[in-house]
Amino acid sequence: MTEEGQDDRRHHVPLLDPAGLLDILESNRRLTLRVIQAFPDDALFSYKPVEVLRPFGEMVQEILNIEDDYVRGIALGEWSFGKVADNARTKAELLAVCEQVRARTRELWPRITTGRLLQVEPDPFFGGPPQSHFERLVYALENEIHHRGQGYVYLRELGIEPPLFYER
Repeated sequence: MTEEGQDDRRHHVPLLDPAGLLDILESNRRLTLRVIQAFPDDALFSYKPVEVLRPFGEMVQEILNIEDDYVRGIALGEWSFGKVADNARTKAELLAVCEQVRARTRELWPRITTGRLLQVEPDPFFGGPPQSHFERLVYALENEIHHRGQGYVYLRELGIEPPLFYER
């Protein structure tokens, strides 16, 4: 406890800890799931404010495909660009794929060590520069946050109050 009486455990957690990283991913996913659940069934895969944007359901498919591909690649060294979420066409199907992908992440996560996170390898998909696996997972997290923010805007445009950001 600090002098102010606040729990100060965060200062004793290693900066790069796979379990802590998974906790961050889980917290963010809980919020993303709440955004998905807030969408009307008929709008999740159809509503977009302008033609050049995608419906939120398609953005979530991308989030899930990236997670599945990156976690499998980092944990097993098997890099393939999959489309695990592309067949989901309803809210129920998308939520089921969310759970399937996250269950696979939880299953493989014990193989993701700090050393593996720090390992730098060439970009397996997009031809970008080499990067660490930690950077890949941060990219996946940033991508999810970005698209979730778009989902918030879409919900507001549909007249729906989005979930509170701080409730995870």
